[in-house]
Amino acid sequence: MKVRPTILLGISLFAGLGYLLLPMTSDEWDITFDEAAVARKEAYLQQIEADHAGRDPSSKPNIILITADDLGLTDISLYGSPHLTTRHLDRLGTEGAVCTEGYATSPICSPSRAGTLTGRYQQRFGYELQPQSRYPKNRLEYYVFKHFIDTDNWKVNHNVSFPDAEAQEKQGIPPAEYTLAELLDAAGYATAMMGKWHVGHHERLVPTARGFDEMYGFYEAFTLFADTTDPGIVNHQHSDFSNDYIWGKGRQGLWAIRRNEQEIQEDRYLTTAIAEETVRFIAAHQDEPFFAYVPFNAPHTPFQATKKYFDQFAHVKDRNKRVYYAMIQALDDAVGRIVQAVDSLGLAENTLICFASDNGGATYTQATTNHPLAGGKMTLFEGGINVPFIMRWPGTIPAGTAYRRPVSLMDFFATGTEEAGIPLPEDRVFDGVNLIPYLRGQTAGSPHEALCWRSHTNRAIRKGKWKLIYDEKAGYDLLFDLENDKNETTNLAEQYPRVVKELKAEVKAWEKELDDPRWPNIMNFEIEVNGKLYYFAA
Repeated sequence: MKVRPTILLGISLFAGLGYLLLPMTSDEWDITFDEAAVARKEAYLQQIEADHAGRDPSSKPNIILITADDLGLTDISLYGSPHLTTRHLDRLGTEGAVCTEGYATSPICSPSRAGTLTGRYQQRFGYELQPQSRYPKNRLEYYVFKHFIDTDNWKVNHNVSFPDAEAQEKQGIPPAEYTLAELLDAAGYATAMMGKWHVGHHERLVPTARGFDEMYGFYEAFTLFADTTDPGIVNHQHSDFSNDYIWGKGRQGLWAIRRNEQEIQEDRYLTTAIAEETVRFIAAHQDEPFFAYVPFNAPHTPFQATKKYFDQFAHVKDRNKRVYYAMIQALDDAVGRIVQAVDSLGLAENTLICFASDNGGATYTQATTNHPLAGGKMTLFEGGINVPFIMRWPGTIPAGTAYRRPVSLMDFFATGTEEAGIPLPEDRVFDGVNLIPYLRGQTAGSPHEALCWRSHTNRAIRKGKWKLIYDEKAGYDLLFDLENDKNETTNLAEQYPRVVKELKAEVKAWEKELDDPRWPNIMNFEIEVNGKLYYFAA
């Protein structure tokens, strides 16, 4: 019996459609919490709590860790911005230490924050790539997204599988990892997180489950700074393909504003609200040691500024840049309000204040270029990982200190725990270093012999004056002498092949200590640097 061609075509189409509608999930990305390791951690925290129970609270410094979101090194006047004057951050640097070679552990938000909060290379526990709030549901959605939607400089990665909903829910800093807040909380500190969390929203991964007595803020990568219909707010949307997604999320679900994990209505401009909540917390706990983690979401998209700040930049004709500068000016005033609260309460000499950005400026907004540094957010060029880095502690850190050796955001963890008198557990490697002896001139040399980065196929290492960026899959080696070429304009790889080989060997030795990524990336970011195209995991 002959089978009609139309029937064969129908069967083929049905089978093809069935294939396209199959989910792309795989147990390769399943996440299991290590309960035995969690139990050991809890036992160690109880030991810390017992050891600190009778100690004099006045011997412990207050600690405030403030981070900006996507703030480039040269976006503030302290590091040379010609566009605006950030007088409060300038003052913070004048009264403390300004590190010119401060580095994030990742050129993108979430992994960078994981390294900061744990004092470890986040790749040690698989936190290599950006967790996603949404993965393709099936092959049809994936192929349409990859081949038929204009994603601008964001190129869909070649993926064969994604996490299922349960695995996605568990993405974040694993419960077995120590956060700075957990150790300080055990040592008798009052602790609070005010701002952007972005390192997990499972019930065991949210701020109040990770050592914070209280939280105010939101879980995801971004949220609205204010109601878009507020007449006192200036909104600016971008042509980037992600624009509709960002504005469309509003303040719902993971993007909602929360107080102690409960959704609330917030009418204040968010940058101002975060500062006010932090000031309230400081005032309430001025008679006991406290730790305030203040991760602002400015100047990350969506671009929204109050008319008050927008009007200060009437001379800026580019509306995009005008809103961006206004957001940074609001951020500067918010930091100033926090510092003023510390000073007015007479707490300055017993309070260590740290300020940094999670990564470099986001060039894809076209509001910043990170000039004269190369590249930006997502990239391992200096514009993506060399960030503002300030520490103030009057009477301990000499005012006006200019520190020019490489330091890392991981060092905040080590500095805070050691100055609080908290010994770290010996069952794992901590990569941060207490910076106080270096900033005081008591310890010579560099805090780090080398700093390394890995993000999917992208690798980098900074050792002394040398910086190597390479991607073996893409087939390029970029070697720069940062002492003479901070802006990474001249590739010396062919001139110094032995240096390239030695630096790669160090990266490979470091990689042996790392875990595999716990989730995949969806996109790669395309950027042109010095006339050539490069792709970095996004």
